[in-house]
Formats: sequence, C-alpha cells, structure tokens
Amino acid sequence: MAQAHAQPHDANVYFVPHGSRWPVFASVFLFVAMFGLASWFNDAGWGQMVFYVGLAGLAAILFKWFADVILESVSGHYNKQVDTSFRMGMVWFIFSEVMFFAAFFGALFYARILALPWLGGEGVAGVATNTFLWEGFSAAWPTSGPGEIGGAFQTIPAWGLPLLNTLILLTSGVTVTIAHHALKAGHRTRLLVFLGLTVLLGAVFLFFQAEEYIHAYRDLNLTLGSGIYGSTFFMLTGFHGAHVTLGTIMLLVIWFRCLKGHFTKENHFAFEAVAWYWHFVDVVWLGLFLFVYVL
Repeated sequence: MAQAHAQPHDANVYFVPHGSRWPVFASVFLFVAMFGLASWFNDAGWGQMVFYVGLAGLAAILFKWFADVILESVSGHYNKQVDTSFRMGMVWFIFSEVMFFAAFFGALFYARILALPWLGGEGVAGVATNTFLWEGFSAAWPTSGPGEIGGAFQTIPAWGLPLLNTLILLTSGVTVTIAHHALKAGHRTRLLVFLGLTVLLGAVFLFFQAEEYIHAYRDLNLTLGSGIYGSTFFMLTGFHGAHVTLGTIMLLVIWFRCLKGHFTKENHFAFEAVAWYWHFVDVVWLGLFLFVYVL
C-alpha cells in the first residue's frame, strides 16, 4: 500500500491498490473472534478472552485499513469512475440492510398476524387449531407465547422514551442535511457545528435506549426470555441500536475529517455515504416505532 501511495497515479486509470495485507489480517482476527465466541458459548474458560482478543485485533486492523483508504482519497488516487463504483457499492450495501431489517419485520408480522391466531384457536376447515396446538391459549398481543414463557411482563409505552428518541432521530436527520448543504456551500463552521450536533443527538439516542433497556429488565420483567414479544422487541430495537452506534462512529470520523479539511464542495462522497446511512437508520426507526411500540 505504501508503494501505491508513493507512486503518481494516472487520473484516467481506475485505481486498484496492490499488496494490501489488511484483508488477510482481518480474516485471521475475525476467525479468532468467532472461534473464541463459539468456545465461550460451549463453556470453554478461555473462550471469552480469545473472543475479545480477536475483536480488538479486528478493530485495530479496520482502523488501519480505513486510514489507508482515506490516504488514497486525499492523495488524489480516486477518479470519477472510482467515485461511481463507491456510490453503487453504498447503494447495494444499504439495500442489503433493508433486506436485513425486512427479515426481522417479517418475523414480527408472522408471529403476530399468522402464528398467534392459529395458536389462539382460529379455525381451519371448521376445527379450532388451539385444540391441537395449545388448548386454552389466548391470542392477545403482546404475548410471551403459550405457557407464559419468561413470566408476566409489561410493555414500554410508546409515548415516553420511544417518542423522545423518535424526535431525536428526526432532528438528527435535519442537522445532518443542514451540514451537507453547508459543506456544498463552503461554510466550514456551520458544517462542523451541525455535524457535531448530529453526532451528539446519536449519542443521546443511544443513552436513552440504554436507559429503556435497564428499565425493561429491572422494572418490567421484559427480557429476551419473554417469549416471542421479548425476542422480537429486543431483536429489532437492539439491531437498530447497533446500527445507530455504527452510524454515530462514522459521523464522528467524518467530523474529524471535516475538521482537517478533507472534503471539497465537489468531492465529498464519504460524507454523502454516511448521510445516506443515517437517513436509512432514521427511516427504519420510524417503522420500528410504529409496528413495535404503537400498534
């Protein structure tokens, strides 16, 4: 990679880095992390330590790898064709994320709209299915399933912290858009202020979500073990929280790059890619707020 940076690059040729060691190292540490995790789950005393070592190594490799990509960008190696391929790659990545969440929303739909009525006795050919599946089960949502798996629990009202977090994410979508327009207009101070506000709003969202989880476990007995409702609730909100965490980290990196003057009015795809991702996170939360908390 260092040789690729040192040599001048023809702007008319698609840039392909050669001799990068990071993919090999990343694969090794990813294997170490997964091996450690599997061992941990199978009660191996050393599995947890191996998992964290692999995770730390992977994070360090990704940090160095992304640093090289940034250096390639600021060194002028990327032409219009590379920029187009980056945009196509980001579009497909976001599409894969859409399918990721579609599977989870599909699980919620199946459990609530199809499986629950069957267990509750919705007739098929004149025969009540709960006679064979789970006699006496009441098909009311939210439910922990037949047998009250995990015990009785309470749900989190939509008009408390969930509504506040919705307003926070919607506001962050506005601030990142203002920051984008400031970048295109060349207003560096406004760019840094509103992008910094976006990072702050993302962090506040995560803080309130952590408070919500603590309240659910400690006071409401709403846990991952609370049957189908608990599993779908934490699956959807938890993975969304992971995406907000990733998006906040990316926004913070972009803020530091803006501080260093890496982007111009015409050339700032890294900023746009993160903004696209953040708007995607906002839209997913709106669907989540409606179908998990409200309905």
